[in-house]
Amino acid sequence: MEPASAQRAAAAAPAAASSADPQAIAAAEDAPRGTALPDDALTRLLRDRGLIAKDGGKDTPPTAEVAPPKGLRERVSDAASDLVITSMNFLGVPYRRGGQSDAGFDCSGFTRYIFEHSVGLVLPRRAEEQARAPGLKTVARDELKPGDLVFFNTLRRTFSHVGIYIGDNKFIHSPRAGGEVRMEDMRVSYWTKRYNGARRALDGSSDSSRVAPAATVPAATAPPPSANTLVPADPSGF
Repeated sequence: MEPASAQRAAAAAPAAASSADPQAIAAAEDAPRGTALPDDALTRLLRDRGLIAKDGGKDTPPTAEVAPPKGLRERVSDAASDLVITSMNFLGVPYRRGGQSDAGFDCSGFTRYIFEHSVGLVLPRRAEEQARAPGLKTVARDELKPGDLVFFNTLRRTFSHVGIYIGDNKFIHSPRAGGEVRMEDMRVSYWTKRYNGARRALDGSSDSSRVAPAATVPAATAPPPSANTLVPADPSGF
């Protein structure tokens, strides 16, 4: 990640930690802007979401880099947790319609970027296409796991918005123009009323190429897709 991105991620750490509990809120308020929180606040956030194993040892908090430290990577529950940690490094990145980089994301650009850069799986470009992508498993709300894609009707049409479930009834997403990547509670009335369903791309295996079959792309119009490509990218999206 570029230095500016690292600074944004570090500056967003207090906001992330503040949702964990009152002690974390206090830590966030005391932390200087643009610096990481003390280890205990971030560690508590990850532990509350099941991202760090409770083995009695010293827990390692994430840093403001896309790739978590090796020690943390070895202790997280599974590949989905690695994906969630990666997504949290982008808290505070501004919304940008059509955006697909750390300079700014729209909702589907964010999920596409996180899946590609954390597990090597290339999702379709638009939210509705991600919801209907071949190879993704439909998941009931009471069976959600960290790393699942969650979909909402925010534009008066089904599957018009997408985020990534991070556990504890929370999801992370790039919300709308003027907003920034943030965590939300799915139990809030606004999201409960607009929830459309969830899809699972991760099967618990570290080999993401086995999650979903590649889409068939005519040779005359496009080169053969990689093993991790679901469908060709669409330059537009929400």
